[in-house]
Amino acid sequence: MTPEPFRIRVPEEEIQSLRRRLRDARWPDSLPCAWADGTDRDWLQGACRYWAEDFDWRAQEAQLNGLDQFVADVAGQRLHFVHQRSPHAGAVPLLLTHGWPGSFIEFRHLVAPLTDPTAFGGSADDAFHVVCPSLPGYGFSAAPTTHAFNGKRVAETFAALMRDLGYGRYFAQGGDWGAHVSTWLGALDPACAGIHLNLVFARRPRDLADPFEGVTELERQRLEARNRAMRDGLGYQEIQGTRPQTLAYGLNDSPVGLAAWILEKFHAWSHHDGDFTRAIALDDALTNVALYWFTGTIGSSMRLYYANRRHPADPPTPERVETPTAVAVFPGELYLPPRAWVARQFALHHWKEYPRGGHFAALEVPEFLLADIREAFRTLR
Repeated sequence: MTPEPFRIRVPEEEIQSLRRRLRDARWPDSLPCAWADGTDRDWLQGACRYWAEDFDWRAQEAQLNGLDQFVADVAGQRLHFVHQRSPHAGAVPLLLTHGWPGSFIEFRHLVAPLTDPTAFGGSADDAFHVVCPSLPGYGFSAAPTTHAFNGKRVAETFAALMRDLGYGRYFAQGGDWGAHVSTWLGALDPACAGIHLNLVFARRPRDLADPFEGVTELERQRLEARNRAMRDGLGYQEIQGTRPQTLAYGLNDSPVGLAAWILEKFHAWSHHDGDFTRAIALDDALTNVALYWFTGTIGSSMRLYYANRRHPADPPTPERVETPTAVAVFPGELYLPPRAWVARQFALHHWKEYPRGGHFAALEVPEFLLADIREAFRTLR
């Protein structure tokens, strides 16, 4: 592998085209619902006005270009990735994997303190060399050419990336698809010495007469509350897992439609009191949406759902992960399995619960996630 340095350079005509499309949008009618039946129209109109008139893509682009970015062919797949090396001797490699509808932008506030902790009041003993790829078909990573490119295939590709970068031992971290990929890395790659998850897909025990054996009442209530909350919000999985191409035409052609589809998830999945921009800065959210728009990758990003549903690995997830596993628990996460369930499926090394944070922890509560990553891997270095 020969990585090629990469910088984001969106042509000015594409920025102006986006602004024209936002200004000329044809809006649907709506009933007062405050997000109950989908993205709130009044809120979205305000966000799109800001996106068209005041949002500064060039400033965001310049900040992102402060990261060391590369593209390379890895195991037959063209990947975009951040590779930020630490200035500290003894730094260990850390692979960060994002999810949907996120991107490598989710980790923009973590890369610097992870690589250079002393510049942020931390210890050089907690330094990491950070590798943060864009998932295949997301952002600047090329789309797979087969429908069968599932999460396990992604993990195998990322394991090859770490080998090609010369890392014979590394840690992996992720949430959403990143948690799925990191779980497979922990199960498959001997070079992966530990995984850290802020969403853990632990199954309900199948071999116990009472699956809630060893589960506290608080954990049971929390699990059931999150399951109830998600029951009304899984329509996106059905269409992305069965007909992603049909949806892609509209979202790839309309920035308002794209923003509505993605930002509804930022609203529903982050931990807030009614205004998600108090948890996630609007500029961060719009930079993420703009990345999907400028790269035209919303369709290819959704195919990962189709691949996992129609061409799953066998088994779909590892039966058991013996690699030391750390879990950071945030109250607004989509799925909150009890600790006892996690310990049956993973070699649980670290577990810590936090008072704030949801599905996008790296953007919502980067200080908590940063501290947890450092603490979790400190004894495994």
